[in-house]
Amino acid sequence: MNSSDVSQFIFLYIRMIIECLVLKTMKKQEYFVMGVMSGTSLDGIDLAYIHFKKDKKWSYNIICAQTVAYDTEWETKLRNGVEYATVQLECLNASYTQLLSEVIKTFIEKNQLINIDAVCSHGHTILHQPENKLTLQIGNLEILAQLINQKVVCDFRVQDVVLGGQGAPLVPIGDQLLFSEYTYCVNLGGFSNISTAINNERIAYDICPVNIVLNHYVQKTGVSYDDKGMMASSGEVCQLLLEKLNNINFYKLPPPKSLGLEWVKLMIIPLIDSYELSIKDILRTFVEHVAIQIGSMLIKDKSSVLFTGGGVYNLFLMKRIREYSNAEIIISSPELIEYKEALIFGFLGVLKLRNEINVLASVTGAEKNHSSGEIFTI
Repeated sequence: MNSSDVSQFIFLYIRMIIECLVLKTMKKQEYFVMGVMSGTSLDGIDLAYIHFKKDKKWSYNIICAQTVAYDTEWETKLRNGVEYATVQLECLNASYTQLLSEVIKTFIEKNQLINIDAVCSHGHTILHQPENKLTLQIGNLEILAQLINQKVVCDFRVQDVVLGGQGAPLVPIGDQLLFSEYTYCVNLGGFSNISTAINNERIAYDICPVNIVLNHYVQKTGVSYDDKGMMASSGEVCQLLLEKLNNINFYKLPPPKSLGLEWVKLMIIPLIDSYELSIKDILRTFVEHVAIQIGSMLIKDKSSVLFTGGGVYNLFLMKRIREYSNAEIIISSPELIEYKEALIFGFLGVLKLRNEINVLASVTGAEKNHSSGEIFTI
């Protein structure tokens, strides 16, 4: 081998090494993940299998999705978990992780899913006290990866709380990267939350409780929820209670701010119960309260608002919100209404896999933007 051949060999060898290093460091542009979400309204576990693709911007396709309802026993456990002692919480965490694994495995088998980059799971919030540096989402134990035989990305809130943030809301990074064409994104679930851009910076926060309160009272009549808001629409507004609700100090606080079940049990339920109203009058009054609080947030001129979450199906609530806002209210497809949060927690998982920012300090009040969550491998 002459010197020319040696030089060419060295050149080709170095080029091969460089190409291998480039390929190794290149990020994937397509991901197939599962998003798994359980919200405070306790209507069940949302599961969505999603294809994400990065071109000039991110796009998504929800391939299949399902909600698995909780039975009465689990609903009671999750509702009362906030009052559990440490040992009880540990047992609840372990048993809920087992439940979650069974639900996820059934979904995978039912839909014959083979290509899964990761299962991205929110878990279920039991404790949320960011002012005490505390938030707990059960179902995020490391054993989940072994139980379902899949890579898992989970526990998205804890790191933000450690960094001084509210640990919520986390959905706005998805609003920013997937739904930027809307002025506001509003979710109506157990709580309502809003996301928007101000001076090119994402701002988001919880507005007020919604289904977590409405369902609490309507279930006393023997039904799960107020279908289309018909029961609320038949009631009368208690002006004294409405005034008290609207004057709660939380609504005067600037963002970042977030709400939890503990706050509802401390501030909302005792206040409502002190008025000894009929269920239909409670629902009517609280719907008006929610509509006023949400409407007061939609203040930008010529704005468009994407509404999602189960509360959208409360047609009376949506009617009252329209009375308090001049914004163009856009109701998304049923698929997005029901699975937007599962979709976005899948997206948070993708960003975590890429070691990219998935939690915004402008939203949560943390000391910095960060890539939050735990990655558990098989």
